[in-house]
Amino acid sequence: MTRRSVFQTITLGMAACQAARPESPGRLKQSVARWIYTKIPMDEFSRSVADMGLRGIDLLDPADWPTAQKYGLVSTVGYSGATIPDGWNRRENHDRLEKQMQESLARAAAAKVPNVITFSGYRRGMADDVGKENCILGLKRVAKMAEDSGVTIVMELLNSKVDHKDYMCDHTAWGVDVMKAVGSPRVKLLYDIYHMQIMEGDIIRTIRENIAYIGHFHTGGVPGRHELDDTQELQWRTIATAIADLDFQGFVGHEFIPRHDPLTSLRSAVALCTV
Repeated sequence: MTRRSVFQTITLGMAACQAARPESPGRLKQSVARWIYTKIPMDEFSRSVADMGLRGIDLLDPADWPTAQKYGLVSTVGYSGATIPDGWNRRENHDRLEKQMQESLARAAAAKVPNVITFSGYRRGMADDVGKENCILGLKRVAKMAEDSGVTIVMELLNSKVDHKDYMCDHTAWGVDVMKAVGSPRVKLLYDIYHMQIMEGDIIRTIRENIAYIGHFHTGGVPGRHELDDTQELQWRTIATAIADLDFQGFVGHEFIPRHDPLTSLRSAVALCTV
């Protein structure tokens, strides 16, 4: 090899490394959902995601919280007992969910976990207005607990078109109505961009108009919930910039399902959303 070809090889290698790993963490705090990467041992996974600039890991079991903390990572979203099918839209669930939420909030506060996730539940023939009122009543029962603990309850927006056919909290406007009526700074929405692109589109305007009611974001390519690459219909860097421009202080969690090498795909997504 000539000196020139060696120099070109080194330069190309450096450029590839820079593209794959952000030089700075950017304005957004990025995290990743653990459930997609369970084949990777927790210690190895934590070390890898910390190295690529992520700030936290979503949806960890409490037993894994210390491992994440060892690598300077936040356990960004904990579980609360509610499930996607059985949530706050049925009053008969409220006593159980309140007890589980009280325990989850105390556990999260002690470990400095900033959010716990919850769900509306399936319709199962229930009218949306009835379910909305039930969710409001139920979440009001736990709002003060969340405020006192310093932990935010986030109710996830999911699509009912492809993945969760009967889920009630499937439009931003419905979820925002619930948040407004509950009226607590510690009860917000988990705005999943993948799900809301399927249901309603108009992502950036919707985020801008409702950012006060959003506590956490999830990503995922549309269609297919795969990598945030050029096979997808959304401009992810533009969306990340729009969220950062709103001075959003929560986390943006990657929840796409990789078709390629998992950590390579995740590193690319982190770089793309570092704005």
